[in-house]
Amino acid sequence: MTVLLLDGPEDAAVTMLLAHGAGAAMDSAGMQSLALAFAGAGLRVARFEFGYMAGRRDGRRAAPPRAETLRGEYLAAVDAVGPARCLVIGGKSMGGRVASLVADELHAAGRIAGLICLGYPFHPPGRPERLRTAHLAGLATPTLICQGTRDTFGTREEVAGYALSPAIEIAWVEDGDHDLRPRKAVTGLGAGAQRQVLAERVRAWASAL
Repeated sequence: MTVLLLDGPEDAAVTMLLAHGAGAAMDSAGMQSLALAFAGAGLRVARFEFGYMAGRRDGRRAAPPRAETLRGEYLAAVDAVGPARCLVIGGKSMGGRVASLVADELHAAGRIAGLICLGYPFHPPGRPERLRTAHLAGLATPTLICQGTRDTFGTREEVAGYALSPAIEIAWVEDGDHDLRPRKAVTGLGAGAQRQVLAERVRAWASAL
């Protein structure tokens, strides 16, 4: 059974289903701060964990499996959310990548309105030749990728050269790292303030779906 963590107003116009990244749980500090920022902007946020991560709570130290093998678990989480006025799926890093693998199937069936990826892992750090972008060229689902300009999984300069679908919009977080955190000394914004700015950007995009 899929366990959901819920934040935000129950009557929100938009519900977001978010999966965690490869190494941090659904209630990690990073996921918590993002969920609360989105909830504060008026979105309903549901978080869930893949089985390997849930197993770590019981002492099982399973490594993250290949993203493609988690498709079924993501679809089960969509079922667990149930009917929503406007459902957007996505997640942090690997979670967003898995969501991107099932998005077109769900969108074509009328079950979701969009896809959001928070720090998409375009390639492993230090391995820019190992791209994870092939399916993004033909993606039909309206998509927002929130990416830090200095993300080692895909910088602004690198992403500019990728063949991405016109359905994909990128919201750049100035000086943001893979967790979308900027350096205050560079931008003048702390992580909390940047989260609020990002949340408003996400709310505006989702409200237009």
